[in-house]
Amino acid sequence: MMSECDPNENEPEMNAVELATKPNFHSAEVPSVLFDRNQIGQTLGLTLNPGGAVRISDSSESVLTELEAEGSGEEALLLPGPAGNVSPRGSKDKRSRRNRHSSSSDKENLASPGNSSGDFNHFPEDPAFGEIVQRAEQAIENGVFPERISQGSSGSYFVKDPKGKIIGVFKPKSEEPYGHLNPKWTKYFHKVCCPCCFGRGCLIPNQGYLSEAAASLVDQKLGLEIVPKTKVVSLASETFHYSAIDRAKSRGKKYALEKVPKVGRRFHRVGLPPKVGSFQLFVEGYQEADYWLRKFEADPLPENMRKQLQSQFERLVVLDYVIRNTDRGNDNWLIKYEKALDSEVSERDSEWAATKDSAIKIAAIDNGLAFPFKHPDEWRAYPFHWAWLPQAKVPFSQETRDLVLPRISDMNFVQDLCEDLYEMFKADKGFDKTMFEKQMSVMRGQILNLTQALKDGKSPIQLVQMPRVVVERSRSGQGRVVQLGNAFTQTFHCKRPFFSSW
Repeated sequence: MMSECDPNENEPEMNAVELATKPNFHSAEVPSVLFDRNQIGQTLGLTLNPGGAVRISDSSESVLTELEAEGSGEEALLLPGPAGNVSPRGSKDKRSRRNRHSSSSDKENLASPGNSSGDFNHFPEDPAFGEIVQRAEQAIENGVFPERISQGSSGSYFVKDPKGKIIGVFKPKSEEPYGHLNPKWTKYFHKVCCPCCFGRGCLIPNQGYLSEAAASLVDQKLGLEIVPKTKVVSLASETFHYSAIDRAKSRGKKYALEKVPKVGRRFHRVGLPPKVGSFQLFVEGYQEADYWLRKFEADPLPENMRKQLQSQFERLVVLDYVIRNTDRGNDNWLIKYEKALDSEVSERDSEWAATKDSAIKIAAIDNGLAFPFKHPDEWRAYPFHWAWLPQAKVPFSQETRDLVLPRISDMNFVQDLCEDLYEMFKADKGFDKTMFEKQMSVMRGQILNLTQALKDGKSPIQLVQMPRVVVERSRSGQGRVVQLGNAFTQTFHCKRPFFSSW
């Protein structure tokens, strides 16, 4: 039984049977207040069918209109109130079907009117990251828009907080190097004039944003802590690159909302469509590795700092080798050197003198060209550029072996990692399970080689010289190791079948 809102006006009560048979009724969802339909309809300019009910949500920013369709059990679309928040219900409406084909929107879900995309960005497992994304959304609403980065061959943006401080790097899927909305013409020219060399043949196109987030996941699972936290988010901003059609639609809807509110309130989205992409936290105090490596070569580090650098470098090697990063040069990994000077040292030694408070950290950024579905072809091998550094000739330290080896030598850990990646990759519209399995076969082969190299006490340069292998999946609980270029196979067992949850 529902209580009445106004004791002076009696409304017919709805019994339990009628309430339970109401379309889309959930036992946990009980409207707190019912208002007079005619009064609300006149106020909002809406026409309600017989049997309809208007519910005002706890937030005064949105109005929920539920209509009982005659004989169909459908719900009408929710019409946003003046403040513009929309709850996407009633997906069978004609307007809903039309909006599924937005020309450049990366989300099928409906966005709130305006540029806010907060309905999509929920991170209950990581509230600190969610708070940072929320600050970025607030900044965009307040007119502090992301700034496009001039470097690189794709559309990527420095995202700021309401005070204008850079807090992250956003890389939209649609603006990737060969994306249809890439604002930089160099890759378009490459695609048109050099189709034989188009893209990287071992990578799945337009999955760079997933690769960025997946590299962060691998880094977290292995305990490396060198990749700035990265997740998939949705953002909308005037500074992003949109098609002329999307911008014209946005202007027309905003004009309609201002001039004809009754019509404008029926739009699913008023602002520009949100773009899905990778959001990586911004790291401060880091410089390109090439800058510091040249300095370290001219003025060698103290022994304790050299060991720190070597340990961090080995973590970079582990990450790149596992995800088979095809784009790691000295310009897309960063080094931060915090020096704590001793006041008693001579002036000549003060530049590199370090105490116990000194520290060296590495940040592995630009991980968008990883997770290939096959090993690169011999004619275009994409070598690891760090293999030419002096640090690559030093065998892996005991610290690195103790950190990584217990994890990657456990095939159940490897299977869990693959399943976590599956949950992430399957969210992409173009997801292909067969291609994903090929990606995981390459990654498992890399892990197998790394495991053997760590056990044998090899160095990074010896690791990259090992024969390339893939580990194919078997539902029977067996895995088949295939050494490429040779007729070598090996079968092994794990405690449970690969990807048993599929």
